[in-house]
Parts: sequence; C-alpha cells; structure tokens
Amino acid sequence: MKGPRVWLDMDQAELDAAYDQAAYAPNREQVLGRNATNSEAVRARLGPPRRHAYGPTPIEELDVYATSRPRAPINVFIHGGAWRAGAAKNYASPAELFINAGAHYLVPDFVAVQDVGGSLFPMVDQVRRAVAWVYRHADELGGDPSRLYVSGFSSGAHLAAVLLTTDWTQLGLPADTIRGGLCGSGMYDLEPVRRSARSRYVKFTDEMVQALSPARHLDQLRAPLIVTYGTCETPEFQRQARDFAAAVQAAGKPVQLCVGEGYNHFEMFETLANPYGVLGRAMLELMGLASGGGRAC
Repeated sequence: MKGPRVWLDMDQAELDAAYDQAAYAPNREQVLGRNATNSEAVRARLGPPRRHAYGPTPIEELDVYATSRPRAPINVFIHGGAWRAGAAKNYASPAELFINAGAHYLVPDFVAVQDVGGSLFPMVDQVRRAVAWVYRHADELGGDPSRLYVSGFSSGAHLAAVLLTTDWTQLGLPADTIRGGLCGSGMYDLEPVRRSARSRYVKFTDEMVQALSPARHLDQLRAPLIVTYGTCETPEFQRQARDFAAAVQAAGKPVQLCVGEGYNHFEMFETLANPYGVLGRAMLELMGLASGGGRAC
C-alpha cells in the first residue's frame, strides 16, 4: 500500500528511490567501472595531468589537462558521487575532447560530505576556492581568464549551479568570473532532497537548504546556462532539471534544456567525452568551440 505523501505525490519509499539513481540504472556498476577504465586509457594517451594545489589541505588539489593552444578557454568540471564519493582521477575521460577542441580541462578534488560532519558548506567553499584559484592563475596555466566555464554532473551539477549563482565580488573577483555553465542531471532545490534518504548522511538545515539551493538565487546568475537530463533517470532528477531551466527562463536569463533520449543517469555522463554526444556537443557549443556541426539542443 502507498504510504503518506511526503513530496508531491510520492510516499517515503518512492521519494527515496527518486533520489537513488541505482534504483533506475541497473547497469550502474558497469558504467562506473567503464568510466574509471576510460579515464586510465586517456591518461595513458595524454600522460598524467599536472597537479596543482588550490588550498592548504591535502584534498585541495586539481588535475589540469592542458591543450597546446595559447590562452585557451578553460572548463572546470565538478564531479559527482552523491556528495560522498568520487575522485578527479576517475573523470579524465572527457579530457581528450576538450584538448583536441583547443580548451583546458580541469577537475578539482574536494572533501566528501561524511568527512566534514555532514555539511555541504565545506565542499562548496572548496569548489569556490578552486575556481577562484583557476581564475587567478589562468595565465600561468596557459588559459584565458575571460573564458572560464564550469560544468558538473549529478551532485557535481548541484555544486556547479552553486558556483554559477555565487556572488564572486565577495571573493574579490569580477561578477562575471564564470562565462557559462553546464549542469548535467543535478539537483537545484534541496528541500525534496532533505526529505529523502540522503538526509541520513547529509545534515540538512534550514540555512543549508536556503543558501545552497541554486534555484533560489537566480538573481546572481550572470552566465548562459545549459541544463540536461536523461529520459531514463529518476523522476525527481528529471523534474528538477525541467523546473530549474523553466525558472531560469522565467527570470529572463539565457538557458537551454537538453534532453538525452533513452539515457539513464550514468550513461548521460559518458556523453561528455563524445563531441557528438548530448553533453559533449552542448559544452563545446557553449564554449564557442567546433563540435562537428549541428546544434546541441
């Protein structure tokens, strides 16, 4: 029997499943393993990335896969993992796409939520400082600070959306530090997430939900945005993407909604490594780089 409704028309079991991608992606482990293997293969072809520290703690480092083009645009990719897993080394697979297109591809490491008392604030602070470090050191990296972009996937898309709705003047940087962003299969209002099983390891508070729900801070969005999801993802991840894109559009800000027909959550990430894939084509178009023809969305 269906239990009491806890969010929209969902009972607790349905809501928990709607924020658990494994419930909708039976090939999850296969795809995650493939991502790791593909990342190893890319590093074998390109060589190891340059590793730079953006902060004082051991985790605060980022991988830099550099193109040979001078003053190239920069894509800072924020990895996912439900805020509690993931490492930069396992997200190298898209590096070849961006290097070949004439862009730098950077992936920061950052803390897992369970290692900082269940708060998302330390993680957000780290990814903000990572982007600020990249902006300030763009010339040394061979990049163009005026063409700095962010992308993120899953919980990394949530963090990327937080970056896109950050007031960078508070960190001593230009308001338009980020020139565009791609948010793939993410969460943009934390209230329903708070009511799900994710609250077992994230200690949501009213302050956290308000401050770190990007959909509530669209006044700070100053860059074109692409929002994506797959049609085989959970119903909540699909709804979050549609509602976020609609809210951005209603706020009069530039946004595109790209839908991956027939892709589940983990399969969607793989398209970032393909110049003809949903995410790869969209990001290249956003950065003004050739994708091989055709619009992304």
